[in-house]
Amino acid sequence: MTNHSPTLTASGPAIRIGISSCLLGEQVRFDGGHKHDRFLTNTLGQYFEWVPVCPEVELGLGVPRETIRLVQIDGGIGLVMQKSGRDLTEEMRDYARARVRQLAKEDLGGYILKSDSPSCGMLRVRVYAPSGMPARNGTGFFARELLEYYPDLPIEEEGRLSDPHLRENWIERVFAYRRLRTLWETRWTLKDLVSFHTAHKLVLLAHSPKAFKELGRLVAGARGVARQELKRRYQIEFMAALKILATRGRQANVLQHMAGYFKKQLDEASRRELLDYIEDYRKGYLPLIVPVTLLKHYVRRFGEPYLEGQIYLNLHPKELALRNHV
Repeated sequence: MTNHSPTLTASGPAIRIGISSCLLGEQVRFDGGHKHDRFLTNTLGQYFEWVPVCPEVELGLGVPRETIRLVQIDGGIGLVMQKSGRDLTEEMRDYARARVRQLAKEDLGGYILKSDSPSCGMLRVRVYAPSGMPARNGTGFFARELLEYYPDLPIEEEGRLSDPHLRENWIERVFAYRRLRTLWETRWTLKDLVSFHTAHKLVLLAHSPKAFKELGRLVAGARGVARQELKRRYQIEFMAALKILATRGRQANVLQHMAGYFKKQLDEASRRELLDYIEDYRKGYLPLIVPVTLLKHYVRRFGEPYLEGQIYLNLHPKELALRNHV
């Protein structure tokens, strides 16, 4: 497989992302082709180091090869070669179980799967019955094992990343996962966890006020929880909260909360302008970047310490322009 050397971000080494090899342009498809996604390689590749995996090639099926499909077998789902009828179910299951565990050594910060694949598809993969049209309700064998073994890892399909909201959400989760794991790698204290949680308050409120409250209760009662259990529970609940898509309504509520910090510093016209921008964003007339940029300006101008420490204002590299499209 092609060697994909690491690049650097402003904050250190590139985040390692697992990925279906064909998305990088590697000719590993059943027909000898690829599914090169230039947004992934040209844009995200500036921030991520790719860890390519092709389950079908690694299983030894070769290139080119007979197509495989998910099929209904004895009340379950199997993996079968279309023409020869060779049953790959147990081989792929054993391979996927071992390969997914092996990936623990790769220090992954996320994963991008190839959609519609009987090995890598995450959602709505075709499942063939003995008769009738295939049902789009399957998950690829490798993808299923990956999702079950790494429930907190930011995992997405390349097809869904064409949706601006899903793309922004996945990238936000990748960088959040990196920050959280960086915390765990230190000799962290309860004070450190409180600081991390506080810095992510507005982020969490944009995704789920309920989850923010539940995480707050966990942190508040942390002295009564064993250290490893606290780490486990916080990571599970934190990453689950971020997986909930932030809505315009919740984002606007966060923006209004931030605007409240400047009610004494701003004149009436400036305050009204800011609130109008927030309301226009709520109604879908403006992208999120507009009110966020104005708020960042006021944070710099007035030096508001609390907001300066909020991750919400700097979720991911500005060069990705993710908030220009949501």
